[in-house]
Amino acid sequence: MEKVFSLIKFDENGLCVSVIQDTKGEVLMVAWMNKEALEKTLTTGKMHYYSRSRKKLWLKGEESGNYQFVKEFYIDCDGDALFFKVEQKGGACHKGYYTCFFRKYEDGEFKIVKEKIFEPEKVYKK
Repeated sequence: MEKVFSLIKFDENGLCVSVIQDTKGEVLMVAWMNKEALEKTLTTGKMHYYSRSRKKLWLKGEESGNYQFVKEFYIDCDGDALFFKVEQKGGACHKGYYTCFFRKYEDGEFKIVKEKIFEPEKVYKK
């Protein structure tokens, strides 16, 4: 694992940005990973991230069941961004959409252009 870590430029907080895309080509989300999240991702095959707001590691789908299964893993040319292709179960977005990119800029404003696939209040414990 140290060989992999040595190629990644983690920032001053020990984090690296990761872009997540499904196997069909739709960008699902962008999230942060630290070494622990990356190691858990690579050893379990399920995406793990680091929450900057909660200051803790989290497994995508731990509450919702909407897991992401790693299919491919890439690093960019500078080593400061990670890219994963995943098989997405359910929605990736905590607001109930398949992708976090459900709003499109049109006519001077952002419009919702995707349909909700689940109701967050029924899935997440508040």
